Amino acid sequence: MALTSDTEITVLGQKVRLLQPAEGGFRTSLDSVMLAAACPAKDGDHVLDLGCGVGGASFCLLYRLPTAKLTGIEWEQTYLDLAIRNAALNGVSERSSFIHSDIRDYKVDGNVPIYDHVMVNPPFSEAGTYMQSPDPIKAKALGHIDKDLTLEDWVMAAHRLVKSKGSFTIIYPTTGVDRIIRAMGKRFGAIEIIPLWPRVGVDSKRVIIRAIKDRQTPSCIKSGIVLHQEDGSYTDAAEAVLREVQPLV
Repeated sequence: MALTSDTEITVLGQKVRLLQPAEGGFRTSLDSVMLAAACPAKDGDHVLDLGCGVGGASFCLLYRLPTAKLTGIEWEQTYLDLAIRNAALNGVSERSSFIHSDIRDYKVDGNVPIYDHVMVNPPFSEAGTYMQSPDPIKAKALGHIDKDLTLEDWVMAAHRLVKSKGSFTIIYPTTGVDRIIRAMGKRFGAIEIIPLWPRVGVDSKRVIIRAIKDRQTPSCIKSGIVLHQEDGSYTDAAEAVLREVQPLV
């Protein structure tokens, strides 16, 4: 299915505007907003969004931090073009840049890490482990098509590009926590596991993991955040992140 038009949505309580494909392709979701809220960047920092898509997490972060800078890396040209348009739509073109590249190939001048923080919302499924969408762009967004590209590649790319003592933040299905921790090895420490609970008493389906490059501090599991009330509405804690632009600590 070809992506021939786009549509506009809003996030962060209508504070951030996003153009995304009208049909097919990846859909910006709560995951992007939560990822941006969990990134421990501060004003003036330079953040790298690996696999940025149309910039859902990117522009949420830039709204929260008015003097931060952001670079987005995206392989799919359709998404990259929309990310550039979205930067103008949100008035942050001067603080952001978007680059067409495979995450495994992207390098900075001199191969010296320049980013204070890296955040990642990678495809959730490995090649050969799921039924691919007939839409090739959506298939690539939801899961790895290239059998050479793995979850471990995203962790390695983050390590290569973030400064020493800089942070790495990733959102992923809870079932992948063990793989992420193994991939980090001794490269990252001070690992924080932040569960996202759908409702009280329901197992976590998503988790955010934060870590610091070249840090040896022990890991911890945070209390996380409950997203929904029993009636399906958002909890106050979720509303604070999703609409009031509060960081996820």
